[in-house]
Amino acid sequence: MAEITLTKKDFTSDQEVRWCPGCGDYSILATMQAFLPELGVPREKIVFISGIGCSSRFPYYLETFGMHSIHGRAPAIASGLTISRPDLTVFVITGDGDALSIGGNHFIHALRRNVDLKIMLFNNRIYGLTKGQYSPTSEAGKITKSTPVGSLDTPFNPVSLGLGAEATFIARTIDSDRKHLTGVLQAATKHKGSALIEIYQNCPIFNDGAFDSIKDGDSREGALLHLIHGEPIKSTTHAVVRKADGDLEMRALSEINEADIVIHDAHRIDPTYAFALSRLSTNDHVLVGVFRDVARPSYGDLVHEQVDGVIAKQGKGDLATLLAGGDSWEIS
Repeated sequence: MAEITLTKKDFTSDQEVRWCPGCGDYSILATMQAFLPELGVPREKIVFISGIGCSSRFPYYLETFGMHSIHGRAPAIASGLTISRPDLTVFVITGDGDALSIGGNHFIHALRRNVDLKIMLFNNRIYGLTKGQYSPTSEAGKITKSTPVGSLDTPFNPVSLGLGAEATFIARTIDSDRKHLTGVLQAATKHKGSALIEIYQNCPIFNDGAFDSIKDGDSREGALLHLIHGEPIKSTTHAVVRKADGDLEMRALSEINEADIVIHDAHRIDPTYAFALSRLSTNDHVLVGVFRDVARPSYGDLVHEQVDGVIAKQGKGDLATLLAGGDSWEIS
């Protein structure tokens, strides 16, 4: 039988897309629908699991298996699925509120365990579905419906948080840059283990223009410093260099020597370097690309190895025998 070649249309469902006009989610969805045929995985072997939020409508719009699940709990559900069905490619779709507030613990533990999930975190720095409250990534002082005189919270940096959990793959990209987003998706899906992709995503209704400073056509090339393994970390105006004490800093190209620019090493085992990079972004200059990509046994592989080892020593076991075994009592 001839191999069937799938197209973007094959991954596009018949559901009406219900996001606000201009939402960055449209661009992310279109990029994913165009990317999935490149993956070479049958539709029935791909699963999208989401929590609650605007981004979490994602599974409805893809002609694959999917689940619109519980607020913040998508990583837990997806963990069970990928461990029990390692033949599947499992994506988690979440937002800054869903992942980092009610879902914070599920998020960090999925990463530290290195569960084989591709976690796409849509970061718009606001709660959109509930109409404009501040989120865990909203900047300090943010005026919203729930913080009328300004947020007092220090925001989470999702990349730093993921590195603190020792995620083996972490990247950042932008909703409107489909070429860059596709490249990040390609790298993430090749990775065995947990992969976190932070996507800067515009909410045109409740936080419009949050990332305009790095999207503007005139300043974009200077604003984005691309992280490419083995290449200098720089834009057309700025670069990353080492200070005298060994720490990293971002400097204008006019202030430094080309030879001093840091060459990116995404495969460095110690996460300290990637963490230092994650702290450098500002409102006007942002690092995008793969911060860290290292190999470590996935949680699913370790689970199956452990179970197989026990079965080899003790046999498969029998549920009826277990229930009626020595540690049981009759109550009269």
